[in-house]
Amino acid sequence: MSSKAEILQKVKQNQPEFVSELPDLSVLGLESFDILEKYNTVLKSIGGDFVEVSDYQEIIDFVKNNYPAEKRMITTIPELAEIAKTDWLNVDPHSLEDVELTLVKAHFGVAENSALWVTDDIVGQRVSTFIPQYLAIVVNKKDIVATMHQAYERIGNQEYGFGTFIAGPSKTADIEQSLVLGAHGARGLTVFIMDLK
Repeated sequence: MSSKAEILQKVKQNQPEFVSELPDLSVLGLESFDILEKYNTVLKSIGGDFVEVSDYQEIIDFVKNNYPAEKRMITTIPELAEIAKTDWLNVDPHSLEDVELTLVKAHFGVAENSALWVTDDIVGQRVSTFIPQYLAIVVNKKDIVATMHQAYERIGNQEYGFGTFIAGPSKTADIEQSLVLGAHGARGLTVFIMDLK
């Protein structure tokens, strides 16, 4: 018998006994709380803002009142083409360095950490959500789930080239406890929670 076979045989003979079943994870995601209230509370606590809207016109009005019109704004949402350019999808990502505001949709949100799930099919250029000064994401109120466990079930076996959860504006802190927003991404995040039936 070779030394390799002898070692493998000894390993097989000295396996620990099976002690218990794996834990039951079916209880995850059964937490009971107001999903929208939790989402908004967590988003505020991590530096984001939310605006409840009933249609795209309310988003247009909000953007016109809160962002400088002369600055560059981009979107993948056709309904917002009036305030932001939609012809940037196939450009060199380096040409997006001067974007003030990017507006995109999210597939869904997660209440427990205020994360939003976005993929390349709705954000266009991958860098578009990380390079602007400010980011605005539209999510349907009915598409907010309670926990990450439910979020991962929802993602399931979807196919996408790029996907990420975004929660709050970019932030970092150093050892002197100085919090810096926008260090490696958007300085601010506004989530438009849309009530579509």
